[in-house]
Amino acid sequence: MNETAASPGSAHLRARAEIDLAALRANVRSLRSHAPGAAFMAVVKADGYGHGALPCARAAVEAGATWLGAATPHEALALRTPEARIPAGVRVMCWLWTPGGPWREAIEADIDVSVSGMWALEEVTAAARLAGRPARVHLKTDTGLGRGGCQPADWAELVAAALRAEADGLLQVVGVWSHLACADEPGHPATAAQLTRFREMIAAAEAQGVRPEVRHIANSPAVLTVPEAHFDLVRAGVSVYGIAPSPALGTPADFGLRPAMTLSASLALVKHAPGGHGVGYGHRYVTPGPTTLGLVPVGYADGVPRQASGAGPVLVDGKLRTVAGGIAMDQFVVDLGGDEPRAGTEVVLFGPGDRGEPTAQDWAQAAGTIAYEIVTRVGSRVPRVLVNETPEGPGGRDGAPERDGAAAAGAGAGASGTP
Repeated sequence: MNETAASPGSAHLRARAEIDLAALRANVRSLRSHAPGAAFMAVVKADGYGHGALPCARAAVEAGATWLGAATPHEALALRTPEARIPAGVRVMCWLWTPGGPWREAIEADIDVSVSGMWALEEVTAAARLAGRPARVHLKTDTGLGRGGCQPADWAELVAAALRAEADGLLQVVGVWSHLACADEPGHPATAAQLTRFREMIAAAEAQGVRPEVRHIANSPAVLTVPEAHFDLVRAGVSVYGIAPSPALGTPADFGLRPAMTLSASLALVKHAPGGHGVGYGHRYVTPGPTTLGLVPVGYADGVPRQASGAGPVLVDGKLRTVAGGIAMDQFVVDLGGDEPRAGTEVVLFGPGDRGEPTAQDWAQAAGTIAYEIVTRVGSRVPRVLVNETPEGPGGRDGAPERDGAAAAGAGAGASGTP
């Protein structure tokens, strides 16, 4: 979550992940409109799903997010540094703790923490004694996902222990929460069952004396399609970045979302090759006749999934092409069919689709995975280049893609990015 300078005006980048912060702000506003009665958390874990946690967190707050979510404590602590420039009134929560974690540092940084079991409660109360201030704790329930969270059979014990610690001034139970397993599958019965269990566990906790500030269970698909799951706070992750949670629910445009990342590279070489010429390791592709081959200088070390070998789509000089043969660590080849674009020509792996380029979902289909993984795995060798970094673009129209103008402004001002 460190930020480094990257000039979007540079024409000499091997590869770039352009991050449209106007699109992200528009996504947050659209998502908030789906849950107008709930507070809004933008989840920026995994370096903002590969987009750059700090600039994305700031953009989300500018668009009205009042909470930020992180998985690991160190992700959350980075959001509380002066460099992050996150307003003090914005709440930060993290939930993926292991024994011996930096509980005291989190408490002192005013980070909300999640507790799923007795070991975590013991560690957070010990840390609160050392910090000399109460911890803000969200008790997590396992309503059916089967990952983190307290099982119903152990819930009363955990709640009672938390209330004793609260009475001792060591913590405040500020939240009760859970996570949905199948909200991205329309009509799946598990969602209704989990919501019933969640209400039951909230009622049980409140009967023991818990008075939470927020109750929350809704993830991106539930924000968009399950209004009964909204409660007091919703947590949007992948949808903040303009990606629909699953094709079964619809496309980004169906929900007023726009993908924020465009991944591109510059052709490193264009050359003629005869028919019958093997391409790449194992000669998994052989040219069917005389043709031209283009070398794209990104590979699986940059996050391009090797599973998409022979299938990954790209846009080269206005034409859709497919990866020819295997995707190597640093590069792959496309068959240009006799066309001769110049070295340095832009190759778009994925983006919003406005120019006919593939989307992250297209790559997910080619690789047999989900779009979440496609954007999150883009590696540290690819600079993140921010465009539309200020809340209002030219003419005051935040959300309108101003690629060339934003690039020129960023080049003059020194745009920032996250590797």
